[in-house]
Amino acid sequence: MGNMYTMRPDLFGAIHCAVPLLDMKRYHTLLAGASWMAEYGDPDTPDWDNFLYKYSPYHQINPDVEKYPPMLVTTSTRDDRVHPAHARKMVKKLWDMGKGKDWPVYYYENIEGGHGGAADSKQSAFMTALAYDFMWDTLCKGKTD
Repeated sequence: MGNMYTMRPDLFGAIHCAVPLLDMKRYHTLLAGASWMAEYGDPDTPDWDNFLYKYSPYHQINPDVEKYPPMLVTTSTRDDRVHPAHARKMVKKLWDMGKGKDWPVYYYENIEGGHGGAADSKQSAFMTALAYDFMWDTLCKGKTD
């Protein structure tokens, strides 16, 4: 979802970006990321300039864009696959770069759970409700047929 957000913000009314992989320059230094280099490429080689940079949402945020769609970023502190730093860094960068612009970004980090973002059914239901509520409020609330 990070690539959809940075590459074509004009196509979306809202985005929910859950447990995201966003920093393709440093993904291989965090948790299981090193095991993905055969699939994604090695950012410490020409792979970075040749293609990884082009689909690294963290590096593709465009300061000239006046309006990005509202985005809810969710992650889990205990995700053992995609480090929560991806979500944290992206949100921080968007908040910093988006001052004075129409870049609404919301963040929720569950302190339990793993890559699924929840530790049990109750948390899973909460995370699902959070995402649906965000989408409803963003896309439908106050709109009539």
